[in-house]
Amino acid sequence: MLEIPVIITERLRLTALADKHFETYAAMLADEGTTRFVGDGQPLDRMNAWRSMAMLLGHWMLRGYGMWALELKETGEFVGRAGLHNPEGWPDLEIGWMLRPEFRHQGLATEAARAVLAYAFQRLGAERVISLIRIENSASERVARRLGGRQSTTIDFLGSATLVYTYHRPDEHG
Repeated sequence: MLEIPVIITERLRLTALADKHFETYAAMLADEGTTRFVGDGQPLDRMNAWRSMAMLLGHWMLRGYGMWALELKETGEFVGRAGLHNPEGWPDLEIGWMLRPEFRHQGLATEAARAVLAYAFQRLGAERVISLIRIENSASERVARRLGGRQSTTIDFLGSATLVYTYHRPDEHG
């Protein structure tokens, strides 16, 4: 079985997506407000939520990195996902995050994404990582800026105007 590393932050455990997460994961992806800025913007039914989870887990096998389940460290409750993504047709290695509505606006996306960026730069040796953010998604733009991302361009991606935020490997002095 594939070993997906566990990352611990101040409040979170980044761990492999698992069957135990599926009910809450499916509910998260069925929420219109959560999926509004992802893919085609439509919520997913249970079958497609399962396919989403399977694709994210398969990413680890095919690329050696992927998305983690985000659990509250104290309780183990599933609160969302964050990680790295670069499927066929993507413009570059992307960092992404998604939280259940009741866990937004608490700094959890930023906390998880900081750990993911450190993993990308330190463990994978990535020189650059991007975030693809729909123009209307101001919350994700704020997270990207807190992470030190800079908007590098705007592209038409999957039929929507999409901002490309870029993060570069910190130099050894900073």
